Amino acid sequence: MIRLAVSGACGKMGTKIIELASKDKEFQLVVALEAKGHPKIGDVVQGFKISDNPEEIKNTDCLVEFTNPSATIEHLNIAVKYNKAMVIGTTGLNEEEKLKIKDASRYIPIVSSPNMSVGVNLLFRLTREAASTLTSEYKVKIIEAHHIHKKDAPSGTAKVLAEIIKKHTGKEVTDIKSIREGEIVGDHRVIFDSPFDTIELFHSAKTRDIFAKGALVAAKFVVKQRPGLFDMQVVK
Repeated sequence: MIRLAVSGACGKMGTKIIELASKDKEFQLVVALEAKGHPKIGDVVQGFKISDNPEEIKNTDCLVEFTNPSATIEHLNIAVKYNKAMVIGTTGLNEEEKLKIKDASRYIPIVSSPNMSVGVNLLFRLTREAASTLTSEYKVKIIEAHHIHKKDAPSGTAKVLAEIIKKHTGKEVTDIKSIREGEIVGDHRVIFDSPFDTIELFHSAKTRDIFAKGALVAAKFVVKQRPGLFDMQVVK
């Protein structure tokens, strides 16, 4: 049984991860973390008391992290201190923070991805194939849409798509449109347009379950690994 810590326990993703983990016999939820001063500290969620003490990570096997960049790096250091595996779904990380995650992966196993959805990771593969196959006549546009509460724009997923395209075409994607409306879970569209035809790759998330399920699959994978940095492309 995997002893699990969930950081950002009262957020949309944290709540869903806790809900699904509590129904999975392979997990024992040990720690539900939130930021100091959060109004729900001490409350009981799905039978677990919300804590603001990240040192409790020492009592777990794996930390699933969906918070903000500063909290993620703080918790990363604690995970390294106690030699605990991590699944990082936090978005908005800058290059310095990404480098700290890479450095930490020399000591602990980490799955880090801006999108834990199996479907979106298929979108990554299809985008890679399209970018590798299509000629320079094709111009590329990315459109992403999320709920009004999402702080970063473009989304982490859109940035990964742009990085894939640049790697395989040598060209920056300068046309990225970000939409923030209502409670959109997450839509991503990649458009390859030429004078002769248009090719579109599109993924639309209906519920947050797909991200939460992916994070738990990643947790089951990462606790079996040696130190290293993994993405969802290798998670099985």
